[in-house]
Amino acid sequence: MDHLVAPSLLAADFGNLAEDVRIVNGSCADWIHLDIMDGVFVPNISFGFPVVECVKRIAEKPLDVHLMIVDPDRYLSRFREAGADILTIQYEACVHLQRTVTSIRDLGMKAGVALNPHTPVSLLKNTLPYIDMVLIMTVNPGFGGQSFIAESYNKIRELRTMIDEKGYAVLIQVDGGVDTSNAEELTSAGVNVLVAGNSVFSSDDPAETIRRLKKLC
Repeated sequence: MDHLVAPSLLAADFGNLAEDVRIVNGSCADWIHLDIMDGVFVPNISFGFPVVECVKRIAEKPLDVHLMIVDPDRYLSRFREAGADILTIQYEACVHLQRTVTSIRDLGMKAGVALNPHTPVSLLKNTLPYIDMVLIMTVNPGFGGQSFIAESYNKIRELRTMIDEKGYAVLIQVDGGVDTSNAEELTSAGVNVLVAGNSVFSSDDPAETIRRLKKLC
């Protein structure tokens, strides 16, 4: 399949969020990515249910919601109600990972698991049959605009091999420091979904930047 592009609203203009969502609607983006931060699991706070609900009302793309929060099980059904189509939880935040991802799927969402830069992909060996996507964090989570961690390429290739050897229908997503300079190398390494925030919304023409990420030119 062709790779997907999911602009991250964490880098959007919060004072003009509706307009930025409409820009994404009119672009060749595939998903809209929302990072939910609680100030505990990561040292930052982003937005919660009211913002997700507002985005859902005007979004014309699926909502790809990434929970960077402690004890995510408390809120799975609430995020489904708010409009999440894909719900990704952090490996490091889950005590009973298989149970959590099964609950996400039972609620009618696609289930993703995110790995922090220090977490090896080998830990997902027994979880891959139960999920739809793995998110490789290519920066330390919490803030946008960080530099891409080059070691991430090795993790991506290792994960790609794990998935392909078993024939799993699991997407690989990356988030952090993604831009037009590394998008092609990322997809060549095996990435299916590019999350890009700062490189999109800080550009003079976000829709054109999304097009370049999608077409890799």
